[in-house]
Amino acid sequence: MNTVKSVRELRAAVAQARAEGKQIAFVPTMGNLHAGHAALVEKAAQRADFVVASIFVNPLQFGPSEDLDKYPRTLLADQEKLVEAGCHLLFTPDVEEMYPHGMEGQTRVSVPGVSEGLCGASRPGHFEGVATVVSKLFNMVQPDLAIFGQKDFQQLAVIRTLVRDLNMPIQIIGEPTVRAEDGLALSSRNGYLNAEQREAAPVLYRSLQDMATAIRAGERNYSKLVVTAQQQHDAAGFRPDYLEVRESNNLHPATADDQQLVILVAAYIGNTRLIDNLAFDLNTSA
Repeated sequence: MNTVKSVRELRAAVAQARAEGKQIAFVPTMGNLHAGHAALVEKAAQRADFVVASIFVNPLQFGPSEDLDKYPRTLLADQEKLVEAGCHLLFTPDVEEMYPHGMEGQTRVSVPGVSEGLCGASRPGHFEGVATVVSKLFNMVQPDLAIFGQKDFQQLAVIRTLVRDLNMPIQIIGEPTVRAEDGLALSSRNGYLNAEQREAAPVLYRSLQDMATAIRAGERNYSKLVVTAQQQHDAAGFRPDYLEVRESNNLHPATADDQQLVILVAAYIGNTRLIDNLAFDLNTSA
């Protein structure tokens, strides 16, 4: 695996691969990689001939009170994981390479609709930062396909909409969330949890499963289900951010007639904010 830091080097390497007739897959990350990231790269290697990954902790998507400075930087360990997963090229730009004219005057990309509510309400400006950096990375790499995890369900919806609306010739593939044996979604932020918090954390996903089971059984009083689930979260030591049932294709608040649903949750345990979701189709069996 080759590691490059500049856009010039990145484009030269990708151009060489494309000249050789290779299909290009791209997996953007912020580093501190875990098995979930590795699964995305492995899927990319199955779907394309040349896999590009990026590691860039993007300041534009962090709010003033968020964990930009303490976000773990683990490049050597990340490189080992990427090699094992089948990555061919790693792009590790610094902030000056990504935003050479500074961030204040940086052109921003905004995706209305799917960016609003949920994490968009809790983290103002977050999805504008995501959409901006992903647009830049897509332009730099110009991949045939890009792979994202479904744990960040709203982010995936934002990126799908971005690609559609800006006519980018990129296939976006969402991969299922990778989980620990007890159901906790793998996340770089899990490393912030102490032993007691880690033991309590799987309550989030179990509550989503309980809600989905009730909905499949015919319950349509979503507000009642939310109250019950949040009581479980409170008992486990969580502080709520949001818990909502949405239509999975457009992220509109779910109605009793919707068949494709997603339950999305964000909650704090200690100082750590965890997110998760569970998407399901009432037209299919569980």
